[in-house]
Amino acid sequence: MIERMRIDPPRPEMPVDHLSGGNQQKVIVARWLAADPKVIIFDEPTQGIDVGTKSQIYRLIMDLARESRGIVLISSEFIEIAKLADRVLVLRDGRLVREMAAAETDEDALFAECAGRVVSA
Repeated sequence: MIERMRIDPPRPEMPVDHLSGGNQQKVIVARWLAADPKVIIFDEPTQGIDVGTKSQIYRLIMDLARESRGIVLISSEFIEIAKLADRVLVLRDGRLVREMAAAETDEDALFAECAGRVVSA
């Protein structure tokens, strides 16, 4: 898993809390993957990590989807949604308010849906 996740510990036996934030994030994901799940929920998977690690997490999510695993991505970053999602479900106040194909979703429309604003054509 260290190799697959590109975890860069100075020593593999090093405690997780001594690793960088990005490497800590990758260790957590590696632990989930060790259980060989069919569905994985990623909740704000790149929050607080550097750009290089973000790219690695994006690649991992895409690889897992290609392996026919179900991916649920919860993100407040529109770029992540646009890059990684096939389908976008907008939840507001605990209710599903809109379902959109990711390919047909632009940032302005998605933001308007999340905020509950009406978009005029």
